[in-house]
Amino acid sequence: MKLIFQTEGQLSTADSQTHRRFTFDVAPNGRELHLLFDYSPTLLEDEQLSKEIIRTSLFKYNEGSEPVTEDGWRKYYPLRNLLTVSLDDPDGFRGACHRKDASQRLSVSAHEASPGLMPGPVIAGAWTVTLSLHAIVTESCEFKLTVWQEDGDLL
Repeated sequence: MKLIFQTEGQLSTADSQTHRRFTFDVAPNGRELHLLFDYSPTLLEDEQLSKEIIRTSLFKYNEGSEPVTEDGWRKYYPLRNLLTVSLDDPDGFRGACHRKDASQRLSVSAHEASPGLMPGPVIAGAWTVTLSLHAIVTESCEFKLTVWQEDGDLL
């Protein structure tokens, strides 16, 4: 296996509802591409802050039409950060992995792929991973993305 890309970073609540794109080159003769994506923390541990965020959101998205009961917010608790992964090869979209897992090990090859990704040749050229930062509810959230490839013909 050959490491071809690695990055890490720190996110904040201001990054919610944005995307981060990372482009890397896949060498010729690629057999399989692997991605490891991790982020933490997963949950917002502050119950009072969670309550405020949930109540504000319920009021906003219900346009104030329904009062939020004192304990109505609890069915949305605990709040979690939500970051998802999409993959594009040089020819276009190869899939999206919209999971709540804070650690995701993904792979794609000519005949197999992780759920959400499409199998197909691991073609040489510029590939892109898009991190969709749906919700960052903690003050900060660290992430790490590692990509490596296996070369050679399929057995």
